[in-house]
Amino acid sequence: MNQIKYIIFALAVIISFGSCKDDFLQKDPLDQVSEEVYFRTTSDLMLYVNQFYDPANRLLDFGSSGGLNYNRTVFALDLATDNFINASISPLLNGTRVVPASGGGWDYSLVRKVNYFFENYERCKDAFDSYKQYVGEAYFFRALIYFRLLRTFGDVQWFSKVLNTNSPELLNPRTPRNVIADSILADLDKAALYMSAEKVSTGLRPNKWVALALQSRVALYEGSWEKYHAGSPFAVNGANPEKYFTKAAEAAGAIMASGKFQLYSTGKADKDYYDLFVLPDYATNPEILLWKKFDKGLGIVNYRSVSSDFPDGTGITKGLADAYLCKDGRPIAASPMFGGHGSLAAEMKDRDPRYAQTIFSPGMPWEIKGTDTINWNQAVYSKLFISSEYSTPTGYVIRKGYSAAFVNHDLSGGTEPVIFFRYGEVLLNYAEAKAELGQLTQAEVDKSIKLLRDRVGMPNLDVAAITPDPNWDFPTLSPLINEVRRERRVELSLVGFRWDDIARWAAADEYIAGKRPKGIFYGEQFSKNPYPDDANGFMDPYQSPLPNGYGFRLDRDYLSPLPQTELTLNPALTQNPGWVQ
Repeated sequence: MNQIKYIIFALAVIISFGSCKDDFLQKDPLDQVSEEVYFRTTSDLMLYVNQFYDPANRLLDFGSSGGLNYNRTVFALDLATDNFINASISPLLNGTRVVPASGGGWDYSLVRKVNYFFENYERCKDAFDSYKQYVGEAYFFRALIYFRLLRTFGDVQWFSKVLNTNSPELLNPRTPRNVIADSILADLDKAALYMSAEKVSTGLRPNKWVALALQSRVALYEGSWEKYHAGSPFAVNGANPEKYFTKAAEAAGAIMASGKFQLYSTGKADKDYYDLFVLPDYATNPEILLWKKFDKGLGIVNYRSVSSDFPDGTGITKGLADAYLCKDGRPIAASPMFGGHGSLAAEMKDRDPRYAQTIFSPGMPWEIKGTDTINWNQAVYSKLFISSEYSTPTGYVIRKGYSAAFVNHDLSGGTEPVIFFRYGEVLLNYAEAKAELGQLTQAEVDKSIKLLRDRVGMPNLDVAAITPDPNWDFPTLSPLINEVRRERRVELSLVGFRWDDIARWAAADEYIAGKRPKGIFYGEQFSKNPYPDDANGFMDPYQSPLPNGYGFRLDRDYLSPLPQTELTLNPALTQNPGWVQ
């Protein structure tokens, strides 16, 4: 990082996190500083750690692209999954990726930066208690960095010290993924130990509970991977999924037992779930563990938020729409309440209220100007397919995260905040881990899934009387596992969990390979439609380019390929299964 780039970064730090000493801008770049002139004060440590909040590092958006376009990307993080698509066909899902010459995500620059902190923070002259929060944050960010590498490549190299261009460790082979996972979980143990047990900066910095939330996420991911990829090219030697499920349940359970968090609810089942994702501030919200704030007055803005791009060529799939239960708690294939697919209104009637709070219908407000002017969404539906802005390949238009308040429709930069960790995910991690361990009793359901359903006025999941669904995605698994996975798909839709869930469940054969995403029943709902429909009348946008469905290869495409340059430089590295080295 050269001096000019460093000054720009430092100015952003000052704006985002408060003022610092006058001489700070005169210091050397943070990844080149001399320990003799830096790491002396608590402020030095805080400012060094602040670089990991830089959106360019993409550590807090589940790996999405888009720079500062947080909110638009957060509510499009399921894009190119079986939940949410656009007109472009995903190379990942279609199996058309190739081995890159370089890059491809195999990047250890952030690992080096965070390890530089660990090698120097003890030079601080202040009392440890004054800066231990930032030590914890460094462990938290190293865990995030390595979790991204783990999800992308599986086995990777683990480095816990600063390496130079001639360090022999650079020629190490890849470390087994379960060892990487154990190292990540150990880092999060330290993060939870050192970070505050209270909200820091009203939830804008991670705390103990955020570390435990990430730990439950990582442990659930690794446990599922080891269980469901057993016997495949991605199997793990010495697999012990129960160990990770236990850790996931323990971490999530500790958050639940703390009594510090609860689901956001005002008692309005028909709007609370929707409102959660369009609130202007989360500083005191009981459900939010970590979030991002924007302030237009300070020049910190959320460019192209979801409320300014609508529907912009994207669409929710029929697969996600069909996953929502009816209000009687039964699946649509087994409930007399289901009104059929004949029209969007009929399909939406008497469904889990999260359906209408995630998917638009024509009778919902599109723009609210001031206190008395409302433009209704039928105006948008009447324009569907006349341009790319008013186009959707599936007919199901995203509502979740869309604020109808016209003040938020500002392409010059909005202020809608972004959620990174929330209690709803914690409850689902807990329920799934317990289900995988065979320990999800009715009592455990009552303190996890029931709370999510209570918020929207849905019947509780009755462990002893689950209604069979002829369309269960996983007929070889237990009804309980199927319903826990359904709950996760619905509650966490569109914010970045779906591909990770498919990958860790080894579920591309159920959802992706040889399949095509479908959309709404076309019928007479739209005056024109450039997309084809299938033999049953459902929109089938990829019918022509994918006559045989996605070309996803089950023996290769769950992991990304290592770049050829790295394989050439380090003969000890091996390519991932199925990729030609």
